[in-house]
This record gives sequence, structure tokens and C-alpha cells, in this order.
Amino acid sequence: MDIVGIGKPCIDILSVVNKLPQSNTGSGILDFSRQGGGNAATAMVAAARLGAGVGYIGLSGSCLNGKAIREDFAYNKVDISRSITVEGEPSDFAVILSDLETKGRSILYKGFSMRRLNADDLDKDYITSAEILHLESNPGEAEKTAAVWMREAGKKVAYDVPGYSEQINDFTPYIDYFIASEFYYKAVFGADGDYEKNCKLVSEAGPEIVVFTLGAKGCVGYSKTEGFFVEEGLKVNVVDTLGAGDVYHGAFLYGLSKGWKVRDTAKFANAVSAIKIGYIGGRAGIPSFEITDKFMKTGEIDDKELKERVEYYKNKWLFG
Repeated sequence: MDIVGIGKPCIDILSVVNKLPQSNTGSGILDFSRQGGGNAATAMVAAARLGAGVGYIGLSGSCLNGKAIREDFAYNKVDISRSITVEGEPSDFAVILSDLETKGRSILYKGFSMRRLNADDLDKDYITSAEILHLESNPGEAEKTAAVWMREAGKKVAYDVPGYSEQINDFTPYIDYFIASEFYYKAVFGADGDYEKNCKLVSEAGPEIVVFTLGAKGCVGYSKTEGFFVEEGLKVNVVDTLGAGDVYHGAFLYGLSKGWKVRDTAKFANAVSAIKIGYIGGRAGIPSFEITDKFMKTGEIDDKELKERVEYYKNKWLFG
């Protein structure tokens, strides 16, 4: 197995509108969908769709949303044989509005009181059979245990850092691939635009690779073996930015699992994420390796498969 992720999956219920309605007004829905969600979960779907061998460990409920979560992993060829279904508990879900006016999204999230994973839920042999472990924000006992196992096995630990929390500082020494959002960067470094200095500062705490994703501006990063790099964002038609960072992470880890140079990996991940934002939801628009390769060479997106997947998710919600 190339990559295994640990996280908290959910279901995303999505609508695309021209403009968000004001209070006591309405807005017509241009497109809609229901797709699996979650940071590490969507990253693993992206890596699997590109061709990596991928596993995922998380908890899902015995409710309809939990069933949909598990079905979506199966549809995307992500192994969840070590995940756990919690009987009598509901899975989290989010209602998401993406508006074309601002190219942004508004998220309403419903979390339930399902327990967290603990170390006893984990299969050490399964986790360490992967070359890379991917974790998401706010690691608990299970995530820390898994990271120690990977380090002891000489494997790599990647970490999705969407925003700042004090827990991140304590966990950074366990991380090999530190991939953070622009929200984290602004929270820690403010308006300081010296990306090279600040990437190196994070790397000094342990990570061998540090990357900051900057939305439409692309990404910046630093590798202890290859140095500092900047990769500009790609201009594409924007429909929905939801999950763009998660997809970037999955694509980045795919490249590293293939032994690519870090800068080439970042350029590839930019392209995968750019294609994704042309389609509704975090997963429908994730391209294959072949679609991405053609886009990088020609600027053209062969979207037949992507459009079919958009319809799959829509019909799956409507008709089961």
C-alpha cells in the first residue's frame, strides 16, 4: 500500500448558486450534489483516483449518511477494511453553498458526539505497510500512536494543517511532510511575505518538506534536499473551491509516493487541484493521472469522465 489516511469522514450536501441570498430571500440552485467529505478522507480519494494504493481509517455511523460515506470510499477504490462502523450513532454532515459571485463557499456543519478513534482501534501492521501516513488537524491518541509506529518503521508522516492550533506545535516534530493552508500561514506569520524564511522556520522544528497552499496564487514550499520553491496557480473556470486543499494534499502525496522531485510534485498537485475546482463538490472533479498529464502538457481538460461523475453523484443522491 502506498498511503494510508486517518481522519473523520463526513457527508457534504452541496448547492451552487449565483449569489448567496440575503435574509428572508431565496436563490435558485444551479447545481447540487451529495458527496463524501472530510480532509484526510478526500485526500485519500484523490490519491486513489490518480492511481495510488490507498487505505483509510475512520469512524462512521450506522445512519444513512454513514452508509453513504462507506459507499463513496468503495466507489473511489479506497480500502476501508480497518475503518469502524459505530452502531446507533449518526455521522457528521455539512450543508455547503458555493456562490459564483465570490467564488467562495459557505459551510454549515453538524457534528455529533461520536467517539474518537483510539489506539486500540488501530492495526499496526496495516498502517506500517504503507509508505506514507496522512493525518488531519487536531491529532489525538490514535494519530500520535500511528505516527510513532511509522517513524519506528522508517516510514513517512504527512499532516494536513488547515488552521492554527497550539496542538500543532507539539505534534510538528512527528511530521515529515507539513502541508498547511494560507489560513495557517496568516495566523502564524501575519502579513510577512518572506515565504522562504518562514518555510525554513517551520522545517527547523522537524519536517523535511514544508508547503503552504495559497489558493489561486498557487503554493510555496521548502525541502531540506531541494531548497525553496514557488509554483504559480493555474487559471481555470471556478465552479466550487470546496476540497481544493484536500485534493492538493492527495495529489502531492501521490507524487511523493512515486519518488518525484518535490517541485515537480507541487506543480502536479496544483494542476490536479485546479481541475477539481471546475466541478461541484470535493470529489466529483478529481481527475485521473491521464487527465492531469494532458492538462499540464496542452492546457486542455478532457472532461467526459468528470462530467459523468458529476451526474453519478447527483443521481446517487436522488435515486440511491
